[in-house]
Amino acid sequence: MDFHPNSGRILLVGAGPGAADLLTLRAVRALQAADVVVHDGLVGADVMALIPEGARRISVAKRRARHTLAQDAIGQLLVDEALAGHTVVRLKGGDPFIFGRGGEEVDAAMAAGVPVDVIPGISAANGAAASQLLPLTHRDHASIVSFVAGECRGLAQQNWAGLAGKGRTLVIYMGLAGAGPIADKLIADGLAPETPVAVVERATQADERIVTSLLADLAGLVTREAIASPALIIVGDVASLPAKRRRLLSRSREGLGVGATTRITTKTLALAGLGPPPAPPAGGRGED
Repeated sequence: MDFHPNSGRILLVGAGPGAADLLTLRAVRALQAADVVVHDGLVGADVMALIPEGARRISVAKRRARHTLAQDAIGQLLVDEALAGHTVVRLKGGDPFIFGRGGEEVDAAMAAGVPVDVIPGISAANGAAASQLLPLTHRDHASIVSFVAGECRGLAQQNWAGLAGKGRTLVIYMGLAGAGPIADKLIADGLAPETPVAVVERATQADERIVTSLLADLAGLVTREAIASPALIIVGDVASLPAKRRRLLSRSREGLGVGATTRITTKTLALAGLGPPPAPPAGGRGED
């Protein structure tokens, strides 16, 4: 797909979970052609740095109960800029069609007769899971995964039974502020209080971190650790895997010792063509 400036098109572009090198090639090409970039507040700084100097930037950042523009106004802004002949990139964290309100913006474009394309991005859930070696599905732990928005009206009236539990993983977007009610709701709907939970903050970025606990402690965990947005809550048996793997890795390193780890790494790099071959021992033939 080719893009160029002054096309009178709207491009909904998924910016991925944060790291710029997780953008798709198509997303980068779209950014390079942009006359106007309408962006969210959660787009990573490294991604923002890829926007051409000559492109206008318009922030429509949203925070809980504090929106720069209402959603209808954002849709109208995109349409107006495209009708003025611009190539308009609507840059969204994660993927435009996973809690990104991309569907509403496609509707606005189509209602106005404006050409629109959607460029998918790596979702926040996929980015967080991959960076923490936390599979959302796993043959031994979960064959079903569900995504929900935790920042929603009428939580108490919704039926969350079956979203999490044995053989299931639940990923909660925008759930920090409501962590207490969310945990209470899941427990009231039948989930065990001792179900593992993980919270991944600023996934794929340099200051990323993960904290883990049990469902009954979710609100306390968020408060104690001062977790800040952007962050995802993952509920289910798979949430316990990162801690188990860290313990396993630590024991492996202790067993190998620092010298053995360095020796293996050096040889592996040499075989891959990424570094010089290790020097043979003095008077010896080296490794076979």
